[in-house]
Amino acid sequence: MRIAVIMDPIESILVDRDTSFALMLAAQTRGHEVFHMAQHDLWYDGRELRALAHPVTLQRAEPPEHARLGNEQDIAVKSLDAVLVRTDPPFDQAYLQTTQLLELVRDDVFLMNDPRGLRDANEKLIALHFRDLMPQSIVASTSARIEAFVDDLGGSAVIKPLNGAGGRGVMILDRSDLNFHAIIEMSTAEGSLPVMVQEYLPAVRDGDKRILLLDGEPLGAIVRIPRADEARSNLHVGGKAAPTDLSFDDERIIRRLAPHLCAAGLSFVGIDVIGGKLTEINVTSPTGIQEMSRFTGVDLAATVITWLERRVVRKGTAPAEPKFPRDAVVH
Repeated sequence: MRIAVIMDPIESILVDRDTSFALMLAAQTRGHEVFHMAQHDLWYDGRELRALAHPVTLQRAEPPEHARLGNEQDIAVKSLDAVLVRTDPPFDQAYLQTTQLLELVRDDVFLMNDPRGLRDANEKLIALHFRDLMPQSIVASTSARIEAFVDDLGGSAVIKPLNGAGGRGVMILDRSDLNFHAIIEMSTAEGSLPVMVQEYLPAVRDGDKRILLLDGEPLGAIVRIPRADEARSNLHVGGKAAPTDLSFDDERIIRRLAPHLCAAGLSFVGIDVIGGKLTEINVTSPTGIQEMSRFTGVDLAATVITWLERRVVRKGTAPAEPKFPRDAVVH
């Protein structure tokens, strides 16, 4: 196969952590031709979508030896078998336009994840379709509403930007903190940006569970344990990965999410669960596959590429129309 990965610059990745690197290396190991592309490499020539792509050869080595980029090639995107959309958030104007350009080839190339599903599934807001699985949460931009919600929760909560990743901008709100009002003002850009505010779950000190789903089925899981001096558990900010199993609550959450994710063409997804509560659904560039592989002894990136090979056989068949339920709560 010819597989392209749209991602951030490959020169700066962490070889022992990056999921995109693991997927590309697994594809190369299985004999496929792998290309690296950035969002700005896509262009339309008046007839078809094209890309300035670099064939890439990978190996497990210290940068810059981990990836060797070949000469730039101007290729028709429809000549590829699969495109993996793996650019890290924020979901900004450039990201939006990338998904819109990829619409031109969605019937010719297997896209993971589907551009329509990516547009519909803000990684914070998508979880609100399943609000009974979540901690208490609001989305608001005004200080008065946020302060009242925090008071209702007993004086503490977590505030999150809607388009961040890797824990960026995630902070604890505590009424006793002299920075309480300043944090709200900064997070909301003085009331001009909505944010998500969630009930603080003390179980986060025991770990934030990341579960990877492939075509609606659990691929693996890790628990990310925050440092003693850090509220966030993300690996990017020093969280420590540990092995874990799926609980009854995890399986219940997966069963509820899976049909809706699959219907939206969101094949490779990372869900975050704290204390049995769903906190986020990561669809843009979910991570954790290398840590899971080390704990299980199974090359899970190879599992994803094997699955991809089967899907590409059906290339040319349009995916199902992505949709989310108006109310996914089952009473």
